[in-house]
Amino acid sequence: RVAAAHGVPVVPQGARTGLAGAANAVDGALVVSLTGLNRILEIDPAERIAVVQPGVVNAELRRAAAKEGLAYPPDPGSWESSTIGGNVSTDAGGMCCVKYGVTGEYVLGLEVVLADGEVLRCGRRTVKGVAGYDLTRLFVGAEGTLGIITEITVRLRPAPAETRTLVAVYPTVAAAGQAVSAVTAAGHVPSMLELLDRTHLRAIEAYRPMGLDTEAAAMLLIATDTGEHAGADLDRIAECCRAAGASELYVAGDAVEAEALTAARRLAHPAMEQLAAQAFPDGRGGLVVDDVAVPRSRIVDLVVGVEEISARHGVLVGVVGHAGDGNLHPVIVVDLADPAGVDRGRLVFDEIMRLGLALGGTCTGEHGVGLLKRDWLARELGPVGVRVHRALKAALDPAGILNPGKVIAPD
Repeated sequence: RVAAAHGVPVVPQGARTGLAGAANAVDGALVVSLTGLNRILEIDPAERIAVVQPGVVNAELRRAAAKEGLAYPPDPGSWESSTIGGNVSTDAGGMCCVKYGVTGEYVLGLEVVLADGEVLRCGRRTVKGVAGYDLTRLFVGAEGTLGIITEITVRLRPAPAETRTLVAVYPTVAAAGQAVSAVTAAGHVPSMLELLDRTHLRAIEAYRPMGLDTEAAAMLLIATDTGEHAGADLDRIAECCRAAGASELYVAGDAVEAEALTAARRLAHPAMEQLAAQAFPDGRGGLVVDDVAVPRSRIVDLVVGVEEISARHGVLVGVVGHAGDGNLHPVIVVDLADPAGVDRGRLVFDEIMRLGLALGGTCTGEHGVGLLKRDWLARELGPVGVRVHRALKAALDPAGILNPGKVIAPD
């Protein structure tokens, strides 16, 4: 209320692990850190729900749910440090989304502090409920521009059954993309279907030697969690991978080996940060991380297009991501001390965005819009969509004090 009365911008922040600038402060802003609101208020095993404060770390909720024989599936790459409040604000995804969906699909209810200081409770604890407008979904993915989330009710699932994990190695990234399309077209629903290209495989191996095939053009990491059926399900998926031209197929021998492979995938971002730092003198290298998502039938077009854009501009771009749901992260390596190099990196980023939209995709699959993709969101939405977004913002935050400049540019 004090901030509203004095027109002071308010920027909510969680663990600051975001990749699109959604939590960046602005001049003169009051930064509200929500990491201190870190209590798990309730876990109800019978109703399969949890009520948490926004500062609860994703991994903490997952561990608490597991003690009750339950699971909270959303698992962003930053799951060990990012907060549930931040996950909700960006509608974060993760490796399991191919089967279990993104954060918003688990949010049942919210407590939100509005721009004028009033407290809104929206949503429900019931399995079903269609009363009124779905205000809960309005705040999910809004990145703190419509209100500050102070409590979250999420649904939980039964813990997954036995999991089996497969590695498929390919001589080209395009062949790996063809395998992804084949797996999904055949109706298979793995619990994980990840793609790593050679740049990422080499970066991870340099960061932490794990015996990855650094000569492969691409690798798919695939899992099924269907218990006694997992082996048979994985065999059918392996046939799709083999038909697409896999040069090697390998099934993890046990849960320890499977977890090591998953851990290698989770090292992709820090490994690329190290690669970028070492690529330029004095560690001046940095990353621009894209987050384009396309229909799964267009995965091949996306990866081939990214390779062409990278080669044409002479800018290193590694590709990693959740191929099973069409969400890839082209990671652009730039020299932060070279303005021309940064400009080339931004040009590559923009061309990848343009390609993604042309393929029927979206500018962000899970990282959110923030500042990085604000202009591309406007192109994706079109003038009517932008006008509706601005109308919603004006209705809930007429003074524009909540996380100003994020998601949609002021009119």
